[in-house]
Amino acid sequence: MFSFFIDATDNKARAGVLTTDHGRVETPIFMPVGTLGNVKGVLFSQLEQDIKAQILLSNTYHLYLRPGLEVIRSVGGLHRFTGWNNPILTDSGGYQVYSLSKIRKITEDGIKFSSHIDGSLHFFSPEKVIEIQRVLGSDIMMVLDECPPYPSDRKYIEKSLKLTHSWLDRCIICFNQTESLYGHEQVLFPIVQGGTYEDLRKQSAEYVSQKEMAGYAIGGLSVGEPEKLMYEMTELSCSVLPKDKPRYLMGVGTPANILHAIALGVDMFDCVIPTRNGRNGWLYTWNGILHIRNKKWQFVHEPIDPYSSLELDRVTSKSFLRHLFVAGEMLGPIIATIHNLSFFMELVREARRRIMEGTFSQWYEKAAQRCMQKL
Repeated sequence: MFSFFIDATDNKARAGVLTTDHGRVETPIFMPVGTLGNVKGVLFSQLEQDIKAQILLSNTYHLYLRPGLEVIRSVGGLHRFTGWNNPILTDSGGYQVYSLSKIRKITEDGIKFSSHIDGSLHFFSPEKVIEIQRVLGSDIMMVLDECPPYPSDRKYIEKSLKLTHSWLDRCIICFNQTESLYGHEQVLFPIVQGGTYEDLRKQSAEYVSQKEMAGYAIGGLSVGEPEKLMYEMTELSCSVLPKDKPRYLMGVGTPANILHAIALGVDMFDCVIPTRNGRNGWLYTWNGILHIRNKKWQFVHEPIDPYSSLELDRVTSKSFLRHLFVAGEMLGPIIATIHNLSFFMELVREARRRIMEGTFSQWYEKAAQRCMQKL
């Protein structure tokens, strides 16, 4: 059965254990983004053994379009289709619809959109999104919501929030009327919205908290608003959400964002930053951020990050990695992706260790500042 227990706290920061039928997850946790069921350029064995990922995030919208539900259902769900036997969280597709604003239309019934692949027309209702995620068989499912852009005027956010709460209620009804197709437990997380308006954000957090679900997500942030506002809305949401349930801040973010959000009481994170930036030659280290294509690394034969626990980081020099990128060798982006994901996982593991020993509050701000400086 799905469960969440808090092992230790340091002020608002929490160290916990989330348990699903596909395994346990120690929090705070970062979830690598496996949009189509895989993390680009990384084998599952590397994710599990080297990067030490415990849970992946996959995308309902993209998997629905390809390979399609018939293919995934035929083999018995996403775990069997991909070969990843650890927990999986699937988002609802709401954010993708937000990002495809030119080819979608939102109504009270749901969202009409055109496929970015072939232009074919599709419709996501709250019920449809639940049914899709039942077919995917993810351990944690997300409700359909609208992610409003920033900035948006209050009138728009009020209308959007009303729609999101209506869709939430419909998602819960459908969830309760359906069952897992593959014999393992699935749980559903509501999403807090409300833009950057304090009263609307609080209203949404109170509304979703009444639903008594297995966990809760905080959405609609990291969409262009100032970091200060993001932290304020995160803190407000956490202050209202149940203290004994996991809290998931969607789509966030940089190492500094993650550490500050942990300090505010967040347990779960996902973001494309480590993978996307890695493929473009940006590497995150304990000493700061470096762009490996820069000529300054041409004759630097020291390891990528001597403080990393990843063996690949200790045997690969900055000079060699730069050579791979400049030469257009595919191994370069692969190494950078593995490095970045490993760093993000080390970051949350160290945060957890610090919370357990009661030193997180004294450590995280300096750590955030150090790992975000440009090298």
